[in-house]
Amino acid sequence: MIFAEPLSVPTALRAQVRALHRADETACVEALLQRAALPADSLDRIADRARGLVRAVRERRTRQGGLDAFLHEYALSSREGIVLMCLAEALLRIPDADTADRLIRDKIGGADWERHVGRSESVFVNASTWALMLTGRIVGPESDSGDWSGIMKRLVARSGEPVIRA
Repeated sequence: MIFAEPLSVPTALRAQVRALHRADETACVEALLQRAALPADSLDRIADRARGLVRAVRERRTRQGGLDAFLHEYALSSREGIVLMCLAEALLRIPDADTADRLIRDKIGGADWERHVGRSESVFVNASTWALMLTGRIVGPESDSGDWSGIMKRLVARSGEPVIRA
């Protein structure tokens, strides 16, 4: 004998497990589903509670700010939302910094970020909007004029692109 003491008598649960060790899986699942079935009134209460929770979460998430407020402001139904989505997706695939800089210059510079200023109650969204607007002005279409403002704009754009890309 391997054990010094005799094995204890199996509990009722262990006896059930042992009896079902090689049982037909389909029959076991059907039996468990019948035992797990809930009455119709319980299912209705569960569904009502779930709907209430979903409503509360949806209501709170746009008011609390953060990423949900950002996605609400820059939804894919807006031109700027599409620009941001295309930019984010493309930046995942771009291998080098020069191509990323050109893409940012092309996408961010051409959008109308000013129309989003102050439209959200979220400080995060408004700060992001100001940053996008400033970035759009820095990396936007360069003017051909040789005036000091054009020269300064190009200087800031060239020195600031790594920061903007990051």
